[in-house]
Order: sequence, then C-alpha cells, then structure tokens
Amino acid sequence: MVRRREFITLVGGAAAAWPLAARAQQPAMPVIGYLSSLTQGDSVRFDVAFRQGLSDMGYVEGQNVSIQYRWITDRYDALPAMAADLVQRQVAVILALGPPAVLVAKAATQTIPIIFVTGADPLKFGFVASFNKPGANITGIWMVTTVLAEKRLQLLHDLLPKAELIGLLINPTSPVAEPQTRDAQAAASALGVKLTVLSAVTENDFDQVFVSFAQQHADALLVSADPFFSSRREHLVALAARHAIPTLYEFREFVEAGGLVSYGTVLRDGYYKGGNYVARILKGAKPADLPVEQIDKFELVINATTAKALGLTVPDRLLALADEVIQ
Repeated sequence: MVRRREFITLVGGAAAAWPLAARAQQPAMPVIGYLSSLTQGDSVRFDVAFRQGLSDMGYVEGQNVSIQYRWITDRYDALPAMAADLVQRQVAVILALGPPAVLVAKAATQTIPIIFVTGADPLKFGFVASFNKPGANITGIWMVTTVLAEKRLQLLHDLLPKAELIGLLINPTSPVAEPQTRDAQAAASALGVKLTVLSAVTENDFDQVFVSFAQQHADALLVSADPFFSSRREHLVALAARHAIPTLYEFREFVEAGGLVSYGTVLRDGYYKGGNYVARILKGAKPADLPVEQIDKFELVINATTAKALGLTVPDRLLALADEVIQ
C-alpha cells in the first residue's frame, strides 16, 4: 500500500511534468526570414505595415511567429550573405523586399517558399512563370513602379513645359536601372526633350551628381525608382532644394520630406499585402498556387510649399489630378 505522503508526492511530481510534456509536443514557432533592400531606419514604417498584414491573418510576432530581420546598411552587395544565412537557418518562408533582394533570394533557394514585394515586373525579370500560375517556390506582390518612367517624365513636362534638359538619376548596381533608363530615353525623345543620365552608387556620390546636373543647367530631375534612393530620400530632397532643381520622385514619402512631386503606388499597401501572403504560406498554401497580386492604384502628390520656394506655378490641371496637395 502506498502511503498518503508518497501518493501526494507521486501525483505532484506527475503534475509538474505535464506542462513540460505538453510543451515538448507543441510544434516549434515558425520563423520568417525578412530580407530587405532598404536600410533599417528607412524600413520602420513599412515593417509595421507588414506585421499588421501578418496580424490580421492571425500571426503575431513573439507569440506564434518569429521574424529574422535582415536590412542593408548602404549597398546591395551584402544581400547574398544575408540570404545564405536565412537559408542555413531553414526559415519557414522568406519575404524578399525590393528587386535586389528578390533576385538574391531566388538564387539562394529553390525549396524555401519566397514571397516578394517588388516594383519590378515579375515576368520581365523572371521571378515567376506567369501571374496566375507562378510556379516553383516564389510568388508575391507586384507594386507597379519601375514601369512608370514614361508617365513620370510626362508629368515633369506638364509641370515644366519649357524644360529642354531633364536629368535622370539611376543606381547602376540596381537591376531596375537599365529598363527605367531605356523607357525614360524613349519618352524624352517622344516629348522632344534631352535626357542626361547620371549615376549614384553610394550616398557619397549624391553631392557630385547634383553639382553635375547644375553645371549642365538641367531644368528638372527625375529620380528613378530604386530602394536605395528611397532609403536616402531626406538627403536627395535636401540637395534638390539646395540646387533649386524641380524633382519628381517615386513615392509620397519623398514629398512628405519636402520633395516637389511624386507619382507611384502606396508602398505601405505592398508591405501589408506581403504580410497577408506570408501568413497564407504559414497556413499551408504553396507559392505555386498563389497568383501574383498587382497593386496598380497610383497617387500623385504635390508639395505646394516646395513649388512656391522654387518659384513654380503648378498648372491647375495637375492640381486637379493630384490625390493630395501638401501645403
């Protein structure tokens, strides 16, 4: 016969072991690899949108999902090592943000699911086989951005109809630089204006680029769509103001920082949708079965204060077309 004290000890010991056994049977928390073509500081507001997209689908960081963040510091050449590290960690899914990160992630793994959020055309860049049936291990969100060079140049021409020389700033290390340059050159030819192209690979190049534009007496500047430029928007906007060069950018965040005008998609929407797609993968969906989702709602944002400082009168037609005019 088991004595009462021994019985209580046995039951208590078994009860203490139950939570440990239960925890041992629970699946490990899935890990998301977050590979960004932006710097950490620039990515903060968009990271929030991504996590909201996850949360609305039932995944909360630190509660039932973990995120391994990888941001660039200045150049894209750090991305391959970051992607290799995420693959080695055997993350459940990789979120690749921006064309450079997408290309690197795709080259790093053919098995781990990849969700992209990119402004580059996924078909032209070979990310997917088709929009409806992506195939392989990759799908995601296409923010129609880099194909807007022609429209952006037209808007600059509408704002400055007497402009004869327009500058185009590109990052030659970006995979989207060449197609944007080609589109802008074709648009410039159709409009009867000259296009001068200058390059910036690091932030240290910016000052010389703007000096060159000023020396060439460029009438306006078009900053090509590129994550690196987006991550350095305050510096670009400040230089455009210092040299009094009317400049058009890709996202509203430039105009909120004091830039003149922007035309493009809403970046936060893409990150939110990316969170939705990552959650669907965690719930068991296959990338090959998820069609590429396009975000093709564009917004025109104008900073009236900056226009006044530049001595520009924004045509009524453009003001009427604007989704927002910042006073």
